[in-house]
Amino acid sequence: MKRFTTTLLGLGLCLSAMAQEKTDPAAIQKIRKEGLENSKVMDIAFHITDVAGPRLANSPGLKRAQEWAVKQFNEWGLKNVQLEAWGNFGKGWQIDKYYAATTLPFYHAIIGSPKAWTPGTNGPVKAEVILIKADTVTDLDKYKGKLAGKIILFDQMTIQPLKNTYKPDAVRLTDSALNAMAAAEAGQVAARRPGNPNNMMAQMLKMRATRAAIADRLKEENAALLLAFARGNHGTFFTSNGASYALDAKAVLPELEISAEDYLHMLRLLRAGQKVEMEADIKTSFYDQDPQGYNVIAEIPGTDKKLKEELVIIGGHYDSWHAATGATDNAAGSAVMMEAMRILKAIDFKPKRTVRIVLWSSEEQGLLGSRGYVLKHFGDPKTMVLTPDQKKVSAYYNLDNGTGAIRGIYLQGNKEAGPIFQEWLNPFSDLGAKTVTINNTGGTDHQAFDAIGIPGFQFIQDPMDYNTRTHHSNQDTYDRLVEEDLKRSATIVASFVYHTSERAAQIPRKELPKPAPVNP
Repeated sequence: MKRFTTTLLGLGLCLSAMAQEKTDPAAIQKIRKEGLENSKVMDIAFHITDVAGPRLANSPGLKRAQEWAVKQFNEWGLKNVQLEAWGNFGKGWQIDKYYAATTLPFYHAIIGSPKAWTPGTNGPVKAEVILIKADTVTDLDKYKGKLAGKIILFDQMTIQPLKNTYKPDAVRLTDSALNAMAAAEAGQVAARRPGNPNNMMAQMLKMRATRAAIADRLKEENAALLLAFARGNHGTFFTSNGASYALDAKAVLPELEISAEDYLHMLRLLRAGQKVEMEADIKTSFYDQDPQGYNVIAEIPGTDKKLKEELVIIGGHYDSWHAATGATDNAAGSAVMMEAMRILKAIDFKPKRTVRIVLWSSEEQGLLGSRGYVLKHFGDPKTMVLTPDQKKVSAYYNLDNGTGAIRGIYLQGNKEAGPIFQEWLNPFSDLGAKTVTINNTGGTDHQAFDAIGIPGFQFIQDPMDYNTRTHHSNQDTYDRLVEEDLKRSATIVASFVYHTSERAAQIPRKELPKPAPVNP
């Protein structure tokens, strides 16, 4: 009986919190009209992708996009617009020219891209492709003196023939999937992969070290070019970096990441004893004049005498990988957040709390832009020594899971925020946004805020073809953006910002994280 009474009491408090949370129907209607009928989100995305180009950390493309965003924010009438340094990053890099093709047994242009932060070929090269079987550095002894000027392709047992898939590339979240997310309870832990995670990490680090040692030996042998097998199929490949961006990074060989189809074509020929020749002309540039990393910042200043020093922050990472133009990762999220600010300005919103947007850099290298910003302004998550400004942030909202429409929000374990957000989502149930889950999605910039005790949230989005076709791939272009989804997302974000700013109290906070343990 006591348990039943407690449950009813808890339910009553929850319902009471929901009943007390108010929305502003008139403001929502203005936001919906501007966001859904007068949207500029695709034009914003066009400038970030097609005009600025790839936006690798500290590259000229990222700097072009940042300068454009500063100009755009000023034109919209936002205040305190600036590029703010968050700390030292390292070298920028870009591809100036790329061409590669097999010439024997026949001519065939290769789908691929230089790996980030690798050098060019110093002019055209044409050479035989040599198949290398090497699991250790000593395995290379048999090739000593035979690799100078050659193009290297690795024969690894982990490289398997491609298989057809009969699942659609693009999917939307089903009602059952959303219901399961909503039904999740605090404290639930996702199933772990079998095996000891520490052992798995040790094995991965060992493999990386072995591969680096092999690459060093191949450089000593004066090989001309390394070929890497890229994950993906149907001409799509997912790219990565091939060298360090540190200012003092040691020199490496040129390395080309190529599509699975092209790699397997050459591998089959070489395994069969057929001779393969290839030509390539790769030029890349490094930029080390300014190793600082920068975020773009702009604001709509608060107007309430008591609350204007408090902040509502929204953001998304602005940088991308280099094989395409980073449309779904993450021009989509950046464009949505910029459009949300434009919507609020267009309806002449005078917020009580200051609304700030930050477009992060170097997220792809480990949330560096957001972590540097948080460390600079709010405190150190390692020591949990906090600044006074840490208490002034009501919430941070992030978007970084592709072009898919917002379907709800992850609470990041912040149970008390659930009833509030549910009320704020209710006016958008017709747009498919209705789910609040206690769960979290990881690997993006809201975690930098959560780590310092600031309520940080990522929205639930339809997956679309993010994981199957666009995330870090050569297919991540403007064409993959879904206009209606971006319009809906920007409208919902603008409403969340509006209500967070106008709310009498800040968004509830979880218990502060503990400082990181000090190693003896």
